[in-house]
Amino acid sequence: MPKKFELTLFVLLLFSGIFGYAQNTERSIQVKYINDFIELDGILDEQVWEEADSLDNFFQFFPTDSVRAVSQTTVKILYDELNLYIGVRADAKSGNYVVSSLKRDFGGTSNDNISFLFDTFSDGANAFVFGVTPYGVQREGLVSEGGSAFNTTWDNNWQAESQMYDDHYVLEIAIPFTSLKFVEESQSWRFRAYRWDLQTNEQSTSARVPQNQMLSSLAYMNELVFEKPLGRSRTLLALIPYVNTLAEKDYAADNSNLDFKVGGDAKIAVSNGMNLDITINPDFSNVEVDDIFTNLTRFEVFLPEKRQFFIDNADLFSNYGSGRDDRPFFSRRIGIARDPEGNRIENQILGGVRLSGKLDQDWRLGFLNLQTAADRENEIASFNNSMLAFQKKMFSRSNLGFFVVNRQTFDDYDFLDPKERYNRVIGIDYDLASPDNVWTGNFYVHKSFQPDDSKGNFSTQAFIVRNTRNWRFAADLVYVDEEYRADLGFVPRKDIIKNGLSATRNFYPDSGNINRHSFGGLSVLFWRPTLNYQNTDQFFRFSWDAEFKDQSVLEAQIINNYIFLANPFDPTRSQGAEPLPGNRGYRFTQGTLKYQSNLSKLFTYGGEVSAGGFFNGESYGAGIRAGYRFQPWVQLNLAVNYDGIRLPQPYADADIWLVSPQAEVTFTKNLFWSTLVQYSNQRENLGINSRLQWRFAPLSDLFLVYNDNYFTNRFEPRYRSINLKFTYWLNL
Repeated sequence: MPKKFELTLFVLLLFSGIFGYAQNTERSIQVKYINDFIELDGILDEQVWEEADSLDNFFQFFPTDSVRAVSQTTVKILYDELNLYIGVRADAKSGNYVVSSLKRDFGGTSNDNISFLFDTFSDGANAFVFGVTPYGVQREGLVSEGGSAFNTTWDNNWQAESQMYDDHYVLEIAIPFTSLKFVEESQSWRFRAYRWDLQTNEQSTSARVPQNQMLSSLAYMNELVFEKPLGRSRTLLALIPYVNTLAEKDYAADNSNLDFKVGGDAKIAVSNGMNLDITINPDFSNVEVDDIFTNLTRFEVFLPEKRQFFIDNADLFSNYGSGRDDRPFFSRRIGIARDPEGNRIENQILGGVRLSGKLDQDWRLGFLNLQTAADRENEIASFNNSMLAFQKKMFSRSNLGFFVVNRQTFDDYDFLDPKERYNRVIGIDYDLASPDNVWTGNFYVHKSFQPDDSKGNFSTQAFIVRNTRNWRFAADLVYVDEEYRADLGFVPRKDIIKNGLSATRNFYPDSGNINRHSFGGLSVLFWRPTLNYQNTDQFFRFSWDAEFKDQSVLEAQIINNYIFLANPFDPTRSQGAEPLPGNRGYRFTQGTLKYQSNLSKLFTYGGEVSAGGFFNGESYGAGIRAGYRFQPWVQLNLAVNYDGIRLPQPYADADIWLVSPQAEVTFTKNLFWSTLVQYSNQRENLGINSRLQWRFAPLSDLFLVYNDNYFTNRFEPRYRSINLKFTYWLNL
């Protein structure tokens, strides 16, 4: 398998070269250097704005990509020694702007907004994104994987002011160069502006993007040309201390605790493109809680990272391997462990460092090292967790990556299995992205090392996609050895060979309410090498998706499943239930229908229904999502999901309910309150998370967080806590 992969990788390297080196860069905008003072008030009345070059005549992306935008946008950019200034005039149908909330990091699809992509290293793979609504609400984030991955958890310091009128709105933005990373003496960046105009259901962009691509694709960009070269990015030393007071009571264990914690982070600029992050006794009590879910499969479900320390340049660490089959590094493994009963509990992080960013135009470096504390009462060892990664730009937009992951304890613990003392994974990945993003793919070889390991321990993949306007084809081949281990990774199943093939045909009707629809087929098969390559899982999916001109979406699917249970399994996870017999195959077919209304409306709704076979029985499911907002102050949401399982005797039936009401109130642009209630009878838990956030200074916050959990079977308190946390961002 590895030798075959090496040959495939070699062929793909040649293949990438055949497709050329040039990136897609449309019109350039000249960026004038200024010495004048700009008052940030949302009024472009300074003379320098009149002299600035304009980027206008935007292209439409939705509902079509073949005409100019109806609601036009004009963008002007200036700069001085400290800041990049952006001035925007956005034409509008009326002054009835759609803005769902005043909270920072708004959702791009449910707000009128303009966003700006800055590919400061011109690699076509990574970028900074800044967005602003007509109300002046801001969002910023990191874009990776060529534009397909957004992370708006990233936070930085910049300013935006707006003015709204009946037929247009104006934005005036200042982004400090200290908030960006770029090559010293840069003379040009790749750049693009794109806009959501929800009054007319139009999406537009300053450089034309084919509709089969994502609007955020970094393959299609404009160019910023600076009047004189930029200097150093001059990122300041930032200290971010925190103070946290926690009062908690665990009713199940009958103990209470009052804790006072002090710690913090530091950010140090090592070079124009490189950051050093240091954390001491980090605390993540203010991080938004995860959404609960119903899991009817045999495998773990992936949950995204939300902790700020792990966000900057996160793709340098997390984008190795296959997201569904083998992520050799998954940062959520750090700070969470299992007690002797198998329950997941917090494992204190003592501290750590993180060095990440650009070494030069072509090379990126990532290094992470964190130490977790020992918890002998819960039989948890102290581990050192580290990763070293290099990434080399290949051709115009592809990358070749190398990494080493290490998890190791240096102490002897009588409760620790000697085979768990260390785990190491090394690997090489090649991410393919052609200049026009028609060809994408991923190819890798990973190997793990641990005490008393065997000669195998490999994981490999070859995955390739061809995406044109009318057709999308994908092929995937994955192998994960039975002895392969990635203790700091996400590997839901091992001892597999997986093969996936898919084809999708897109249609663009000339008339009617449907803007675009597609028919697709997907085939995925799994074999177990240790079971004489027995076919253990397979599913065939036939789907039809429709995107309407009002931006609502409809999806229908029929899925035929085959699952061979090697071991007994109870899909209901009912206490004391008889599991389905192992060493037996089950074939069944299910159908689903999903709908989501236009998210820009004051009242939004969506739903899903499913029905069909389930192992040797049947299952039925229904889900409803509804929301209403009192724009822009209050947003109310409710999600209700039901899964019914009916199995023949003596196996258990189940009625699984998941109910999640949520309320968000934005009193001002700096004061937010949100409450999420989550009820799950499968987990026998009712959870309440209420979070008040006051941003009293740039990137500095006061949080008040209340958590309450109840046993639902007898409605008694399970766990309760309240946090008061103060963080302050200090630039030196």
